[in-house]
Amino acid sequence: MNGVLWVAATPIGNAQDASLRLISVFENADLIAAEDTRKAKYLMKALGITTHAKVISFFAANEEARVREMLDAVLNGSNVLMITDAGMPGVSDPGYSLISGAITAGIIPIVLPGPSAVTTALAQSGLPMERFIFDGFISRTDGARRDYFKGIAHEARTVVLFESPRRLPSSLAVAAEVLGADRLGAICREMTKTYEETIHGTIAELAQWASTHEVLGEITIVIAPAPSTLRPTNEHILAQAQRLISLGMGKREATAELAQEYGIPKRDIYDLLIASSKAD
Repeated sequence: MNGVLWVAATPIGNAQDASLRLISVFENADLIAAEDTRKAKYLMKALGITTHAKVISFFAANEEARVREMLDAVLNGSNVLMITDAGMPGVSDPGYSLISGAITAGIIPIVLPGPSAVTTALAQSGLPMERFIFDGFISRTDGARRDYFKGIAHEARTVVLFESPRRLPSSLAVAAEVLGADRLGAICREMTKTYEETIHGTIAELAQWASTHEVLGEITIVIAPAPSTLRPTNEHILAQAQRLISLGMGKREATAELAQEYGIPKRDIYDLLIASSKAD
């Protein structure tokens, strides 16, 4: 009989945010795979958890071998818990390969919801939350970083990003230049921890703050949707659609990609394409 595979979110800073269900799973697991075993043991100590489980590391360098080990353990009847240092596994952290591998092997993971830097930052930002995208860490190189911000210049959804304290000033300076100094945003630092802090303002104001303060800790950036005046014209959308079609995409596929990129209903884009075809 198979065991159970649990994939669990862990606190992003404050151990008291751990759920009773997470504590119970810690206590009942036979094998615990953690991004950093030291942090996992520290969390268990903070929560007063006693476990008989073997604790192993699970990170990028050993991910492939560990996935096989964990799936074999489940198939042989062991209960396995997978966690990362903070938040939900697979979100800018190890976890996706285990989850997809488990499903392929016929194992349905049981996911324990919990803390998330993404949704916590959204709530703290005061920016629109109905529709958003999460793009992980900003590119390290100047050119790729600039290209990224150009790509979200017309984004109709709120954008959530991670960034290192060291690169924060330069990244925000580029964002202010590309997105416009008046675009609204927020810096969420050390969320749920003792020195947590949220800075609200325009991107230019955030860039100025970052360049004049010693920034430490975990950083999440939230960027407001583009003002409606900055969103793409019908002509721009048609040009982009025609470019994608020329690359071999079908109309429906091109429509879906542009709808996701610009936050525009697929029906509106498809109607534009049909109207353009009739006009031709």
